[in-house]
Amino acid sequence: MRDTHGDLDRALADIVAIRMQIARDTAFRGLGAATLAATGALALVVAGAQSLLLDDPTARPVVFFGLWVAAAVTACLLIGFEAVRRSRRVHSGLADAMVFSAIEGFLPAGGAGLCLGLVFARFAPDQLWMLPGLWQVLVGLGLFASARILPRTVPLAGAWYLLAGLTVLALASETRHLSPWLMGVPFAVGQGLVAIIIHRHSGPSDGSTDGSTDRSADGDADADL
Repeated sequence: MRDTHGDLDRALADIVAIRMQIARDTAFRGLGAATLAATGALALVVAGAQSLLLDDPTARPVVFFGLWVAAAVTACLLIGFEAVRRSRRVHSGLADAMVFSAIEGFLPAGGAGLCLGLVFARFAPDQLWMLPGLWQVLVGLGLFASARILPRTVPLAGAWYLLAGLTVLALASETRHLSPWLMGVPFAVGQGLVAIIIHRHSGPSDGSTDGSTDRSADGDADADL
């Protein structure tokens, strides 16, 4: 009986490992273009509101970054909700593994961004002007890290975020002041670019396949597992 239970446990572990490997090698189709575009619009709204309401963002870094953190959390919740909803329809039995694989790609960049914010706030508050550019660089690196499961042209958006972040660092270094637009515009353009890429690579409908061999193989794998 113990051998039977041991074999069953090993078989289940093997199935989980196979599912995770398939998820890492399968194109993720859980992102929605409209939701991504909405997060870009949200960045512009926050930037516009801050430019009107904050006379000197540099003098009020807690308010400045607090609003952006709230916007980022809102954007992540919107994208996450859409990803889970679409994945359950498109990826069927692999939905949870696909969502986990997508999060896995972005998690290091997100964690690094959070840690940078905490370290700067605690030990180098005079250098907080660097955070917007550094965060944009990290988003670009996160897109590059997730390129294996996203459309092949997604690295273009990653390159935008990388170049935008470096440009923001260069521009902000002249005054060392916080600017809502140096945060909002790069993110708005970047999210819009990702939305366009996702839209161009989406199928005719959310639940349909694109007829390619890869998608057929994905469907067969979902059915088998």
